[in-house]
Amino acid sequence: MTLVAGVDDAGRGPVIGPLVVAGVLFEESATPKLRPLGVKDSKLLTPRRREGLEPEILSLAVRHKVLFLSPHEIDAHVLQGRRLRKLNWLEAKAMAKVVEELHPDIAYLDASDVDAKRFGTQVQELVSFPVRIVSKHHADKDNFVVAAASILAKVNRDRAVAELRRAYGDFGSGYPSDPRTIRFLRDCVRNGAFPDCVRRSWKTLKRIG
Repeated sequence: MTLVAGVDDAGRGPVIGPLVVAGVLFEESATPKLRPLGVKDSKLLTPRRREGLEPEILSLAVRHKVLFLSPHEIDAHVLQGRRLRKLNWLEAKAMAKVVEELHPDIAYLDASDVDAKRFGTQVQELVSFPVRIVSKHHADKDNFVVAAASILAKVNRDRAVAELRRAYGDFGSGYPSDPRTIRFLRDCVRNGAFPDCVRRSWKTLKRIG
């Protein structure tokens, strides 16, 4: 029996909220069932459809793992890390941790680094057991196992953001391109402090500060 895992992230670009890394493990023989469910890159699905797919994915899976990387963790790596040891390195460590816990025979990754092969090698070196790592760009579009992981990552990121909105009010999507997000950040500046949900290492803050 061959076990295959998909690993992907959600929330890499926003200035607000966590970065979420999710992995899901399947028996290889079960993976053809993902396509008929409608599993695809999470960005191509509505929030409601993603929510509906989550329990169906988990019912097919052997197990899954979700990690939340806080703005504080992200800032520490972006601000203090040396070359090749910044955000991509944080994601490589997170994906390696997910692979370690799922313990697949083959792990398919949506590469975070511009160099997909380098990213795969970094993850491989951080895993303590023999595993075949397949690291590609846009793997969530080409591989149903990675697409399933992308759905889990996005659903969990959306839930985390919804909780932050309940705590801090409507800050929009959390992306630097969103005017509501920028208004929220400017209000924070006027009030004297950014809340813990804000990534202080993002250049967005320097532009509005």
